[in-house]
Amino acid sequence: MGGHALLILLSVASLALLPGATPLQPSQAWSLFKLRQLLGDPPVLGTWHNYTDFCYGGDYKTASAFVECYEDSVTQLHIMGDPGAGARPLPATFSIDAFFTTLSRLPDLKVLTLTNLGLWGPLPGKISRLQKLEIVNVSSNYLYGELPRGLSQLGSLQTLVADHNMLGGKLPGWLKDMPLLAVLSLRNNMLQGTLPESLKDMLSLRSLVLASNNLSGNLPDLKNLQVIDMANNALGPKFPRLGRKVASVVLAGNKFSDGLPADMLASCYLLERLDVSGNRFVGPFPAALLSLPSMEYLSIAGNRFTGRLSGNASCGENLRFVDLSSNLLTGSLPGCLLAAPGKSVLFSANCLSTAGDDSQSQHPSPFCRNQALAVGIVPEQGHKKSGAKAGVVAGIVLVGALVVSAAVVFVVRKASAPK
Repeated sequence: MGGHALLILLSVASLALLPGATPLQPSQAWSLFKLRQLLGDPPVLGTWHNYTDFCYGGDYKTASAFVECYEDSVTQLHIMGDPGAGARPLPATFSIDAFFTTLSRLPDLKVLTLTNLGLWGPLPGKISRLQKLEIVNVSSNYLYGELPRGLSQLGSLQTLVADHNMLGGKLPGWLKDMPLLAVLSLRNNMLQGTLPESLKDMLSLRSLVLASNNLSGNLPDLKNLQVIDMANNALGPKFPRLGRKVASVVLAGNKFSDGLPADMLASCYLLERLDVSGNRFVGPFPAALLSLPSMEYLSIAGNRFTGRLSGNASCGENLRFVDLSSNLLTGSLPGCLLAAPGKSVLFSANCLSTAGDDSQSQHPSPFCRNQALAVGIVPEQGHKKSGAKAGVVAGIVLVGALVVSAAVVFVVRKASAPK
């Protein structure tokens, strides 16, 4: 056999082994068209026709709708409506149960994206039939009710994203039964109550995003997580326990009211983003946060942090954004926040010395001291004075007691003397 003919033969053989090299099973093609019908033939699926070869033909694919196959079976399904249009809920005739029944006829499905499609109803428990699912994104729909227990039967699920829906109830404790779940994002839903302590047992979980819900109470141990976003809830008052590998912590807009654990945060060398703005934090601001080697974004705005900053404090080379606004900081703004170009630094409404820079107004120094006293933060000097005053008062009381005792003894002896 000639070399050219052999090359052609090998090319054909290798093509047959490629994912999508064989036509899709007719039953699965029927299921895809049924899904299009259940969605009301949306414009995003306008390229799907009866002659479409979903696995081998690429003409139908768009950035918003496409299928991936392995051999003759669907492994990925992506249908993404226009996020700018704001999809309305599908008609009352829509059945999410029928929709997921049809989906279950794609047994090899590993990746599922259904966003901005107007899906409504509770997420069906029959999602558990899709046993090979690894990634699910059903964001920006109208899903409501609690997360179905059937999710816990998806032993291969690694990522679950259901942002911008109306999911409610508590975050379920059975999430710990999902051994591979690494990313859980339920931003902007209606979750409520406290978070389960069992979160600490989810050793594979790396990213937890629960921002903009109605969650309350203290956070459980989060030392396994690398990405934490709990903004805009009612969480607190205690700052959570973090691990040394954490990269992003966003706790803005909550009810945290203790101080920041300086020692714990100082060991977070991989921390790139820390946002605790809009809380009730008090106590000293750990200036060492500015010099963490990976820190890029730091915001403590809108709290009651105190402390005297030094103009000689150092900054990490990756620091790009700092917001110290609306606290009770005194001293001088570190020179490293002003000298380097490319940094965005906000520091208004403190009591800082700005070296003639009036672009960000400051309060007079007595304001910060009085405000600190008002919330029960007594400067160290104040403690010393209070201790001295307490000593004086105690001395006066002791002397007074001795005088009274001596007077009593004198009176008793005088009364007992013979006349």
